[in-house]
Amino acid sequence: MNTRRIAFISLAAAALFVATVAATCGNTTTRVENTGANQPTGITVSGEGTATGKPDVAMITLGVSRLENTVDAARNGAATSLDAMIKSMTGNGVSKDDIQTQQFNISPEYDYSNGKQTLKGFRVTNVVTAKVRDINSTSKVVDDAITAGGNDVQVQNIAFTIDNPDDLKKQAREAAVADAKAKAQTLASATGVSVGEPISITESAATTPPIAYDVARGAASAPAPATPIEPGTQDVTVTVSVTWSIK
Repeated sequence: MNTRRIAFISLAAAALFVATVAATCGNTTTRVENTGANQPTGITVSGEGTATGKPDVAMITLGVSRLENTVDAARNGAATSLDAMIKSMTGNGVSKDDIQTQQFNISPEYDYSNGKQTLKGFRVTNVVTAKVRDINSTSKVVDDAITAGGNDVQVQNIAFTIDNPDDLKKQAREAAVADAKAKAQTLASATGVSVGEPISITESAATTPPIAYDVARGAASAPAPATPIEPGTQDVTVTVSVTWSIK
C-alpha cells in the first residue's frame, strides 16, 4: 500500500471519528463531514460575532385617546389634541415625513356595573410613530408633545435604534468568521488535521433589535424636570456557517 493511500485512509478515519463524536454530543451546529467521493472533506462550524454602538435615532409611539358622548365630539377632541402634538414635534425639529399614523380606532365603550350594559360613550384612539433623528432632543420632543396634547395623551413606546448599522455589521461579520475559524481549528487539532481554505460561507440575517425604553418610568409620568431618557448602547449580531477544507 503506497503512502498516498495510507494518508487518505487515515484522513477518512479521522473525519469519521469526529463526526461520530459530534453526533454523540448532540451538537447540531458543528460537524466534520465527507459527503461523498466527489465532494471535498470539510469541517462545518457556526460562528457568532457582535459589535456594539450607540443608537442615533429614537422612535416614539404616542397619541391620544378621547371618550365623549358622541362619535363626532370624540373625534374632534382627539383630532385637536393630536394636531397640537404633531405641531409641537415638528416645531422641535421632527420632520413631517418622519411622522406616521400607526392606529386609528373608533369604538363604543360600555359600563357593565350593576349587572347591566350601559353606554358610556365613544372612544377615539389615534396613535402615531415619530422618528427623532436628533437623539439628544428626545426628552424635549416627548415632554413638549405631552404638554401640547393635554390629558388625552398616551405614550405607548420609546425605542432606540441605529439608523445606518453597516459599519457595525462589518465588524460583527469579521468577528463571526474569526469565531468560526477558531472552532474549526480546535476540531482539526483534536483529530490531527489542519484547517484549509473555506469552501462555503452562509450568513444568517444580522439582528439589530431596538432598545425599548420603560415608558412607565419616564414620559408617561413626567415630573416637573425634563423626562430622563437614556439611549444606552445597542448590539448588532451576525451568525455565519462556514465549511473549511481539511488538509
